[in-house]
Amino acid sequence: MLEELERRENAARERVEQLRVQIAELTRRLAAEEDRVSRLVITRETRAERKWLCGSIITDPGAVIAKVFDHAAAGNPARARPWVVLVDGARHQLDLINAEAARHHISVHIVIDFVHVLEKLWAAAWSLHPPAAPAAEDWVAIHALALLAGRTDQVVTALTAQATALPARRRDGIDACIRYLINNAEHLRYDEALKAGWPIATSVIEGACRHQIADRFDLAGARRGLTGAEVVKLRALTANGHLDAYWSYHLARQHERVHQTHYQEDMPSLLDRSGH
Repeated sequence: MLEELERRENAARERVEQLRVQIAELTRRLAAEEDRVSRLVITRETRAERKWLCGSIITDPGAVIAKVFDHAAAGNPARARPWVVLVDGARHQLDLINAEAARHHISVHIVIDFVHVLEKLWAAAWSLHPPAAPAAEDWVAIHALALLAGRTDQVVTALTAQATALPARRRDGIDACIRYLINNAEHLRYDEALKAGWPIATSVIEGACRHQIADRFDLAGARRGLTGAEVVKLRALTANGHLDAYWSYHLARQHERVHQTHYQEDMPSLLDRSGH
C-alpha cells in the first residue's frame, strides 16, 4: 500500500514538473510574440475621419459596393492614397470587391477582420482542449500574435501537425480553421497593415451598423416592410451631414414633377382656348 502511494506521489510530482516546464515555455513564447508585435503596432492614437456611410435593405450587395467604389474614386481622383478594404472573408464579398477594383483599374489591399480570424482560432482551440480549459487561451494568444506578426504559414503548419494527432470526430473546428487560413492567406498580412497604419478590425463599420440599423430596427414592437426599411438611407444622409442638401434637391425635383412639367404640358391647350 505504501509503495503504491509513493509511486502515485512521484508520478504526480513528475506531472506537476512537466506542467511547470510547459507553462514556462508558453510564457516565454507569448512574451516573444508580444515583443515582436509591439514593434509593429502604431503607438499614436488613430481615429476614423471623413467617414461616409451608405446602405440599403433592398439593393443587392453588388450595387452597394459599386456605389462605395464610385464615391471613393471621386474623393481620390489621382489615386494618390492606397485603397484598403476590410471584409469578414465571405467569398461573394471578395468577388464583388475584386470586380469593382478591375472596373476602376485600381489595386486594392483587402484585409480580413482580425476578430473573425480569432473566432476561427477559438474553434480550433476547442478541438484541442477540453471546455473552459485555461490553456486554450494561451494557445489562441500565441497563434494570434504569430498571425499579427505575418507568420500565417507557420501557424498553418503548427495547426496541421496538431490536427494529425486528433481523432476524426474532434477535427472539425481545427480543420475549418486551417482551410480558412490557407484560402485567405493573401488577406492576412497584418504585419504589413500595422506598419502602414491600416485598420485590421471592422469595429468602425460594426459601430456604424449598430447606429444606422440596430438603433432603429431593434425597437420593441417595431414593424416595418422592406420599402419602409429603406429609411436607413435617410439615416446615412443625416450621419454624413448631407440631409439639408438632399432635402433641397428633393423639394426642387418634386416641384418640377408636380408643377413645372404639368403646366408645360397643358400650356398649348390653354393658349388654343384663349384664341392666342
